[in-house]
Amino acid sequence: MNPAFSVIFFTTFSGAGYGLWLWLGILAAADSTPARVPALIALLTGFVCVSAGLLASTLHLGQPQRAWRALSQWRSSWLSREGIAALACFVPMLWLAGQWWLGHAARMAGLLLALLSLLTLVCTAMIYASLKPIPAWRHPLVLPVYLLLALFTGSLLLVAILALGGVAASNSTGLAIVLFAVTLWRLKRHTWRSIDRGRMPVSRASALGLAEDRRIKVFERPHTEANYLITEMGFVLARKHAGKLRGIALLLLAGIPVLCALPIWFFVRLDAAPWLVVAALSALAGTLVERWLFFAEARHVVMVYY
Repeated sequence: MNPAFSVIFFTTFSGAGYGLWLWLGILAAADSTPARVPALIALLTGFVCVSAGLLASTLHLGQPQRAWRALSQWRSSWLSREGIAALACFVPMLWLAGQWWLGHAARMAGLLLALLSLLTLVCTAMIYASLKPIPAWRHPLVLPVYLLLALFTGSLLLVAILALGGVAASNSTGLAIVLFAVTLWRLKRHTWRSIDRGRMPVSRASALGLAEDRRIKVFERPHTEANYLITEMGFVLARKHAGKLRGIALLLLAGIPVLCALPIWFFVRLDAAPWLVVAALSALAGTLVERWLFFAEARHVVMVYY
């Protein structure tokens, strides 16, 4: 698939924003809200990430002014469900912000924000996981990996903001970052290996109703010039480039955050803020590369025809 930067930006930053809101919602629901000012700044950061991501997603549409019509197909479309859930999140977010501003507890608002943020992330992942013509996106780890990416980047943004606001990070924070990063590293490695070993569910022979071992030759090419399908669905990424980009993605997404988390884990009186900021920025950069690969390595079955 041809990677569109607007969609890559959307899935990266809106995912991080909803992941941040999910963690804040859990803290509020558990009545474990940190200091008011850092918590409000974290809530605002999530708002900026989510809003920027949602606005960027409309740039990929042919008629962005008609995007609102997608909300009417919620019975059958994961895209429509995602849009409704995404917009619904702003209600408990504003409720939670108001309660925190007044210094009140907001367990119900936090619970609603956490549930709606999780629902939005699931719907976003299912937009791709439900597409049967793209075998790589039908992998069972597509949904878990996207959820972990959002939770990981959101949690790093949260702890970085809290550390900058004077909330001390404990040793368990460093340990949690290491465990998160290692889990993501293993899941992405497993997903990529499965994609490399996979094969198209259809072939030229099976499309014609012939035996799989029957060799079919193309007599004449379907088109003499490039068309929309070739441009959008036929993007080809060389294996050697894919290998390098995978390594860069894992280094930024898991390697650097782990290196930043180790001092926080082992040293009690360390100023964790600079380390957490670097870890958060690195994870966001790694997610951008990983999302680019997610689209670039996906091959549509229509390319069997071409």
